[in-house]
Amino acid sequence: VQLVESGGGLVQAGGSLRLSCLASGATCSTYYMGWFRHAPGKEREFVAVVSRSGIMRLANSVKGRFTISRDNAKSTVYLQMNSLKPENTAVYYCAADAAYGGVTKSSYDYWGQGTQVTVSS
Repeated sequence: VQLVESGGGLVQAGGSLRLSCLASGATCSTYYMGWFRHAPGKEREFVAVVSRSGIMRLANSVKGRFTISRDNAKSTVYLQMNSLKPENTAVYYCAADAAYGGVTKSSYDYWGQGTQVTVSS
C-alpha cells in the first residue's frame, strides 16, 4: 500500500485545514486508516483512526475540533482540522493497519511521507 498525504500548509490559529491521504496498491476499504503527528522534540502521537465501516476514534486533545472520514470509492481518507492551535504544528502522517486500527504507531503496517502543518499564533 502506498499512501500520499496532501493539504498541509501554514494557517493562523483558529483556522482550518483538511488533510487528504490517497491510498494505492491495495483495496483501501479493507484497512483501518489513521493519522498521527510528529512535532519537534516529541514522540509521534496518535491523532485519529477510522474503521472500515467509518467509525472514528479521536485523541482526547482533538475531540470536538478534528474529524476523520473516508471515501472508499476514492481510496482517500480525510482529516478535517478546525480551530487549530499553535501546538498542533507538526508533520502529519497517514497510516494503514490491516488488523486493528488502534492508537499505537507500531501496529500500523504502512505510512505516508507526511505533510507539514504549521499554525501561527
